Amino acid sequence: MSGDPTLRVYVDANPIDVPKSATVIEALEVANPEIASSVRAGTSRVTDSRGLPIAPDTLLHGGAILRVVSVRP
Repeated sequence: MSGDPTLRVYVDANPIDVPKSATVIEALEVANPEIASSVRAGTSRVTDSRGLPIAPDTLLHGGAILRVVSVRP
């Protein structure tokens, strides 16, 4: 499987396949462009599997779990 050009990651519990060079925001674009727009606009943010914030430009690894949460004013 090392020749596989994609990674399986999870966005809000939904599995998606993205290129190995994908960033968090690119995975969000694949999963749901509206969610990606809300992250860019600052009305949502992304956390990892532990609930810690993760930057949209972070490179992904296989099995990454991303959760999108609303930003409270």
